[in-house]
Amino acid sequence: MSWQSYVDEHLMMDLGRGQHLSAAAILGQDGSVWAQSASFPALEEGEIANIVKAFDDSSELAMHGLFLGGSKYMVIQGEPGAVIRGKKGPGGVTIKKTNSALIIGIYDEPVQPGDCNIVVERIGDYLVDQGI
Repeated sequence: MSWQSYVDEHLMMDLGRGQHLSAAAILGQDGSVWAQSASFPALEEGEIANIVKAFDDSSELAMHGLFLGGSKYMVIQGEPGAVIRGKKGPGGVTIKKTNSALIIGIYDEPVQPGDCNIVVERIGDYLVDQGI
């Protein structure tokens, strides 16, 4: 299965009631784009490096926010070293770290944060189990 298939068929899948994530991507931890939805925001310099660093020390993101495509998200919770979750108005973002990649899902209402978390973390957990 191609990386684009993971994005199209799993991350951007129908969550029920005709709802989908707003955007999704699988990126290398070096910031390289492995696959992304057409709606995924253009990343700005340093954003992925800051996110990768935050998996070791989230204090910077907690103080200044998480930036993705120039949009600022307030970091609300996560799992140290594994998941970062952010909120922006009625939407938000979930980022799951694997051995070599970042799985990113962005959502807006009416999608619920928990739905985004499940979709992103399920793919991330599978990739971790595969050694990726």
